[in-house]
Amino acid sequence: DSSDDIEDVSLFDADDDASRRSKKSKIRHPVASFFHLFFRVSAIVVYLLCELLTSSFIACMVTIILLLSCDFWAVKNVTGRLMVGLRWWNQVDDDGRSHWVFEARKVSAQGSKTSSEAESRIFWLGLITCPMIWVIFAFSALFSFKVKWLAVVVMGVVLQGANLYGYIRCKVGSRKNLTSMATNYLGKQFLRQVRFPGFWKPS
Repeated sequence: DSSDDIEDVSLFDADDDASRRSKKSKIRHPVASFFHLFFRVSAIVVYLLCELLTSSFIACMVTIILLLSCDFWAVKNVTGRLMVGLRWWNQVDDDGRSHWVFEARKVSAQGSKTSSEAESRIFWLGLITCPMIWVIFAFSALFSFKVKWLAVVVMGVVLQGANLYGYIRCKVGSRKNLTSMATNYLGKQFLRQVRFPGFWKPS
């Protein structure tokens, strides 16, 4: 979107070698890891079992939406920062322009603040798997004509999909950065071919 400005804050400042040396299987934030999965898994379980537990659609809908909202807030503001050292948000300035802001935790010299490999796997597994499950629920509700549940399922897709989208952009960088990297790479390859015309020819 041309109305969006992208701002990266310390996204690619981490030292790859230091992060490799500091990777451990130890879970350093067990409470954050628990709540990273608790709210989103609970919402899925309530959706699957609500018709067996109660006949009140309103109670099920409110419970699921509350769990999804708690999950969105916790993942966006707490678990992402603690488990993988990433944080994102979107802000609108006085001119009405939308700014995406991405943050990444810098690796210390001792590597003491880097995320563990186990926490990273838990974070990304939960972040990617649960929105896919809600997409499956959406198609199931649509094809089975459960119109009243469609709004709840769409809410799950939107809230968990928003976090997935934000963290993916936070992890890999903006499209502008990727485009400039590809352009620079192709430009270097073109200049190399111009300087050494026989470089690409088979010997």
